[in-house]
Amino acid sequence: MATTEHVVAHQFDDAEQQHEASTLGMWLFLVTEILFFGGLFLLYVAYRVTYPEAFVDGSHHLDLRLGTINTVILIGSSLTMALGVHAAQVGRQRALVGFLLLTIVLGSAFLVIKGFEYAAKFEHGLVPGPGFALTGPLGPQVELFFCIYFAMTALHAIHMVIGVGVLAVIAMMASRGAFGPAYFTPVELMGLYWHFVDVVWIFLFPLLYLIGGR
Repeated sequence: MATTEHVVAHQFDDAEQQHEASTLGMWLFLVTEILFFGGLFLLYVAYRVTYPEAFVDGSHHLDLRLGTINTVILIGSSLTMALGVHAAQVGRQRALVGFLLLTIVLGSAFLVIKGFEYAAKFEHGLVPGPGFALTGPLGPQVELFFCIYFAMTALHAIHMVIGVGVLAVIAMMASRGAFGPAYFTPVELMGLYWHFVDVVWIFLFPLLYLIGGR
């Protein structure tokens, strides 16, 4: 198991200072992410207020069943991630690796389901562009809804891909005994990132899928 002497970088006085600096750095990063996603949410709100009927119409072309399944999956992944952080803090090595792998599986399942959902949009001509299938008076506004849908969900999916990749590295390190009660900062910081990505989806799901009393 790693010890404090092995993991304290030379620029820090002790492990506690290193942990505090790392945590502060992650929170600052998450603040920039909140500002980034916040701009997209404001854009969504502005256009939804402007074109309420078109946004309801666009929402009803989304697959509520798949969106609900993905929501449950991400909530489950937040639980396994939290359990993984706790396992690292108390030195339960095998449990830590297991919970990290479960989180990776759930995150990957989310991405696979989202891939099927995207494929259906291409099949039905619901991707913004010259081949957009919906016409009529609301057609251009519904296309705008799908522009925002793809922008927000694709950005979220990119964050998921990054998260799964980093989790894989951390799980590999955990399998080699890199983390324990003396040093678990990377696991804890990854937990903050993962919970942030999950919370973003918790907002995206009702805003995109549950418009118009669905």
